[in-house]
Amino acid sequence: MSSYPPPGPSIPGFGQRIEEAIELMEMELRHAVAYVNDAVVPQVRRESISAMRSVADTLHNLADCFEASGRPAGEPARPASGPPQNPPKDPRT
Repeated sequence: MSSYPPPGPSIPGFGQRIEEAIELMEMELRHAVAYVNDAVVPQVRRESISAMRSVADTLHNLADCFEASGRPAGEPARPASGPPQNPPKDPRT
């Protein structure tokens, strides 16, 4: 025995209207997917490639600066503040 009440009279055409609404939603979703694939994805790729090239140029310039300073690229720079590592000797002593 079921505890649910028996179904009442249905609204004429209600099922048909739901099917039409679902078809419209599916169509809109297909249009949205096509737009993302055709317009958004190519633009994101172009901008990503441009950004990567810019970063590569910056890193190349940084490597050139390290090379020009005569210090290997992995060697840390001397601290800008604080006493020098080997202070000069006082000529009076």
